[in-house]
Amino acid sequence: MDLRYLAPDFAVAPQIELEDVAKAAELGFRTLINNRPDDEVPDALQHEAFQAAAEAAGLRYVFLPYEPGLLTQDLVDGFESALEGAEMPVLAWCRSGTRSSHLWALSQAGLRPTEEILQAAAQAGYDHSALLPLLRGKAASRAKFT
Repeated sequence: MDLRYLAPDFAVAPQIELEDVAKAAELGFRTLINNRPDDEVPDALQHEAFQAAAEAAGLRYVFLPYEPGLLTQDLVDGFESALEGAEMPVLAWCRSGTRSSHLWALSQAGLRPTEEILQAAAQAGYDHSALLPLLRGKAASRAKFT
């Protein structure tokens, strides 16, 4: 399992295996967020199998599929809701970890400095410079309501 921490209590990973669920629990993770759509994985890695493995390991499990190139406000809202109800720490995954890291970055916009978000992503191996306009817009909209 290739864990890439974006914050002390949040990591993303490329696709994990079912046996990694128990390993994640052993490492102290309390919540799993699966952003990989079922149509991208073989039958053995469908979200129901991960849900069962998470339940067996005593972990909270959220399935929030993010189709490549289809970042929506509903996905960001869903991710924020998942984090609000999450026991920390959280592990999220998709094919490479990129989509999960996008959702984390947008969920943090306006809560953390934009440069801190970009730097955390870069240190984890993800270039989020293309998200900069979205991060700034999200931060500005959040500022209007605080």
